[in-house]
Amino acid sequence: MKIQRAGSLPSGQGPSEWFTGRVRIDPLFPAEPPSRMAGNLVTFEPGARTAWHTHPLGQTLIVTQGLGWVQREGGPREEVRPGDVVRFEPGEKHWHGASATTAMSHIAIQEAENGSPVTWMEQVGEGDYGA
Repeated sequence: MKIQRAGSLPSGQGPSEWFTGRVRIDPLFPAEPPSRMAGNLVTFEPGARTAWHTHPLGQTLIVTQGLGWVQREGGPREEVRPGDVVRFEPGEKHWHGASATTAMSHIAIQEAENGSPVTWMEQVGEGDYGA
């Protein structure tokens, strides 16, 4: 058994290459072989969001606070609230973030394949974000 103590891993700012707006990433647990799964608590300020991206083995989001938006490529923008669980399929292009006026936090869980848990793509434009 191992207990990962709250606050034992430092918070970080979401890099501007992968995020729009103010985003804080609080690592919850890193992948520890043989597992490939890691989890982070991600907090988006109003208007903040990820860039478009995919995960080789999919991703699960558990919304913990606020009001957010998620969208998969070719689909409508969907509203998410605390308690909602969002699952993205392996390789499914998507983005997620806060609504325009309310912050949102979620726990993000994903696995790495060949050492990589994510492939980042272009930023989400105002047309998709404000849809």
